[in-house]
Amino acid sequence: MKNIPAAQAIDATSRKRDDAMRERARAQGAIIAGVMLFLSGAAALIFQVLWIKELSLVTGIDVYAVSTGVSAFFLGLALGSFLIGRLGDRVARPLILYALLEAGVALLGLAVTFALAHVAPLFVFLEDRSAPVAWLLLTLLVAAPAMLMGGTLPVLLRVLEPARDGVGSKGGRLYAANTLGAIAGCLAVSFLLVPTLGVRGTGHAAAGLGLLASAIALVGGRLFGAPARSVVEVANSGGGGSRLALVLYGVAGGVALGYEVAWSQAIVQFISTRSFAFSVVLATYLAGLALGAALFARRTDRLADPWAAFALLITAAGLIALAELAVLGPWLTVWQTATEGAVAGLTGSIFAGMCARFLVAAITIVFLPTLLLGAAFPVALRLAVDPAHVGRDTGRVIAVNTLGGIVGTIGTGFLLIPNLGIIRSFSVLATLAAAIGVAAIWRGRPAATTGLRAATATLGVIALITAATVPPDRLATLLTASRGSIVSYEEGLGATVAVIEQGQADKRFRRLYIQGVSNTGDAMPSLRYMRLQALLPLIIHQSEPKSALVIGLGTGITAGSLLSYPGLERRVAAELLPSVVRAATLFTGNNDAVNDRRLDVRLRDGRRELLSSAERYDLITLEPPPPSAAGVVNLYSSDFYRLARAHLAASGIVAQWLPLATQNDEDTRALVRSFLDVFPHASLWSTELHEMLLVGTVEPQTLDAARISARMEQPTVAAALHEVGIAGPADLLATWMTDHSGLERYAATALPVTDDRPRIEYAAWVRPDELQRTLPTLIELRTAPPVIGADPTLAEAIMESQNRLLLFYQASLNAYSGYRAEWARDMELLLRVDPNNPYYLWFVAEPKQQDS
Repeated sequence: MKNIPAAQAIDATSRKRDDAMRERARAQGAIIAGVMLFLSGAAALIFQVLWIKELSLVTGIDVYAVSTGVSAFFLGLALGSFLIGRLGDRVARPLILYALLEAGVALLGLAVTFALAHVAPLFVFLEDRSAPVAWLLLTLLVAAPAMLMGGTLPVLLRVLEPARDGVGSKGGRLYAANTLGAIAGCLAVSFLLVPTLGVRGTGHAAAGLGLLASAIALVGGRLFGAPARSVVEVANSGGGGSRLALVLYGVAGGVALGYEVAWSQAIVQFISTRSFAFSVVLATYLAGLALGAALFARRTDRLADPWAAFALLITAAGLIALAELAVLGPWLTVWQTATEGAVAGLTGSIFAGMCARFLVAAITIVFLPTLLLGAAFPVALRLAVDPAHVGRDTGRVIAVNTLGGIVGTIGTGFLLIPNLGIIRSFSVLATLAAAIGVAAIWRGRPAATTGLRAATATLGVIALITAATVPPDRLATLLTASRGSIVSYEEGLGATVAVIEQGQADKRFRRLYIQGVSNTGDAMPSLRYMRLQALLPLIIHQSEPKSALVIGLGTGITAGSLLSYPGLERRVAAELLPSVVRAATLFTGNNDAVNDRRLDVRLRDGRRELLSSAERYDLITLEPPPPSAAGVVNLYSSDFYRLARAHLAASGIVAQWLPLATQNDEDTRALVRSFLDVFPHASLWSTELHEMLLVGTVEPQTLDAARISARMEQPTVAAALHEVGIAGPADLLATWMTDHSGLERYAATALPVTDDRPRIEYAAWVRPDELQRTLPTLIELRTAPPVIGADPTLAEAIMESQNRLLLFYQASLNAYSGYRAEWARDMELLLRVDPNNPYYLWFVAEPKQQDS
C-alpha cells in the first residue's frame, strides 16, 4: 500500500468534515423549512377562514357569495404558484424571495382583513351601478394576498436542492408540513383565536405567524447552503416534467375538492351545524392529506413505476369515498354515542365528548380517501417536476391542481349536487378517479409493475359497479331511519332540506330538517310562537303598520301570519335556500303563503336583503336558525341590529326570536346585551315554553288597551291567534315578561355579540338542563305589562291568564326534571280552569312530545 502524503490526507479529512457539516446544515435547513411552512400554512388557513366569514357580512350568507370568496382565494394561490414559482428559479437568492413573500402575506393579509370589515357600503354602492365591478373588487381583495401564499412552497423547494434527495421526497415532506400548519390554523380559529381575540385580533395573530416565518428565513438562511444551480445554469438546463401528469393531477384536484364539497353535506347529519364540528371535519380532511404526503414522500423516489402508484392511489381514493357512503348505517351513530360517552366520562367535559363524536364521523367518512389523495402529491411532483426547473414545475403542479380544485368546487356545488344529488355526485367523482387511473396506467411501464396495474384496474371496475348500484336515496334513508317518515327530501345548492312527519297517530306533525338538523315544524308549540312572532309586534305597534319583513321563511308560518293581518300593504320574506321555499308548501298553518301573491319571497340572505335595499319597514321580524349554528350569529349581532334599525320606518319595531334551550344562560345574556346596545327601548315576551321574543324600538313602547283590543277583534287575526291558545287581549298581554330595565338586570355585565366578536358561535357546548336554568331566571324578572287604558276587568283577566301560563311553565319544568306526579297535578289544575286552550291541551297526552 502506498503512503498517502500528509497534506492529501489532511485535505481529504477536511473535505469529509466540510461535507458532513454541509449535510448537517442541509438537514437543519430542511427542519427549519418545515417549521416555516408550518407557520405559513397556519397563517394562510386562518386568513382564509376570516375572509370567508367577513365576505358573508358584505354579501350575505349566500352560497354564490361564499363560493366566490373560496374561488378567489384558490385563484390567487394558483396564479402565485405558477408565476412566483417561475421567478424562484431565476433569482440568485430564493430564500430572500421567500422571506419577502411571507412578509407580504402578513401585511397584505392584515390589510385585507381590515378592508373587508369596512367594504360593505362601497360594495353595495358599486353593485347598484355595476355588479361585475363590485364582485371584481372583492375578488381582487382576496386573491392578492393568496397569490403571495401560492408562491411560498415552490420557492422554498427551490432553496432546498431537491435534486439531491428527489423532488418527490422533499416536496412531499414540505407539503405535509404546510398542511399540518393548516390543520393547526383550522383548529385554532374555532377553539382559541376568534373566541379569545375576535376576528380582527385573529388577523393580527395570523400576520404574526407570517412575519415569524419571514424572520426565521432571514436569520436561519445560512443553514440552507448555496442554491444547487446558478441562475445561468437554471436558465439553460432545459427540459420539463410530464405534462400528462400535470393534467391528471389537475383533474385529481377537482376530484379532491369535489369530495370536500360533497362531504360537507353528506356528513352533517352525523355531526352538528356548530363551527366546532366543521373545524374537526376540515382538520381531519387536512390531516389525511398531510399524513399521506409525509408517509409516502420517503418512498416516492424509489418507485419503479410512479405512474402505476399514482393510478392506484387516485383510483382507490375514489372507490373508498363512494364505498364508505354505500355501507353507512346506524352503526356509525352507535360508535359515535359510545365514543362520546367514553370521552365525556374520562374528561368530565360534555364539549370534549361532542368533539370526539364529530371526530368519529370525520375519520369514518373522510380520513382514508384523503390519506390516499395526500400520498399522490409527492408522486405527482416526481412525475411532473424537472429537477432543473424545480420552482417553475412545482408551481405548475400546485397551480394546475388548485385550478382543478376551483372547477371541482364549483362543478360539484352548482352542477352535480343540485342535478344528481350527493350520492350520484360521489359516483361521478369516483368514475373520474377511475378514469385518471386508466390514463396513468396507460402512460406507465407495464413490465415493471404488473401487480399494481392489475390492482388499479380491479378497483376501477369495482368503483364503476358501486357507482351504478348504490341507491341515490342512501342519505335520505339514513336521515329518516329513526326520525319518522319522509315527506320530501332535496339535495340542492348549499344544503340538504328534508320534511319528515313525526308524532303519534292522533298527533302527527311535520318538521323541517336543514343539513340533517331539525329547525322547526308545524306542531302546536311551533305554530304558537311563530304566529306570535309576526302578529304580536303588529298588534302592539304604536302606529298603523303597513309593511313587514320576515327574515327566514322556514315553514312559512311566520310569513303566512302576516297574511292574517289585513292592514299590511307590503309583505316581504327573505329566505336563503330555494329548497326551503319549496318545502314550505308542505306545512300546515302558513296560509299557503308561498303561493300567495300578497307575499313577496326574495331568495337572499337577510343581511344581504337589508344591505342591498333602501326600503323601510314598520316591522322587521327575525326568525333565523339558532344563534350557535355556524354563520348565523351575524343575524344576532349588535352590528346587524344597527343595520336593521336603519331600515325601520317611524315607530318601527324589530322583533327577534330568542330560543332558550339552544345556548347556555350566559350566552343568552350576551344575546340580550347585543339587542339592548342598539335599541333604547326593549321588552321581552314569552311566546312559548322554549322561546322568547325581544321587541326593540327607538321610541318608548306603550301598550294601548283600546288599540290592541280593536286589532285583535279583526276576524282573521282573532282566528289565527285563537288556534294557538290566545283567545283575547288578556292572553296576548299575559305573555309579557319584562321591560328594558328588567332586561338590563338580566344582561348585567355580559359582553355583546358583535361581528368582530361573534362569541355565541364559539361558545361552550349547551348543558343538558339549560332550559331549567334560564327560564326561571327570566320569570323572576317578570313585571306587570304597562298597559294604558286597561279597565279593572281587563287587568284582572291579564293577571289570571298570566297565572295560568306560569302554572303551565311550572308543570313543564317539573316534567323536564323528572317529577311526573307534580307535572300531572299541575296540568290537572290548569285544565280545570282553562279546559279548552289548544296550546295546553297539546301537551296532555304526550307531555314529553314538545316541538320548538
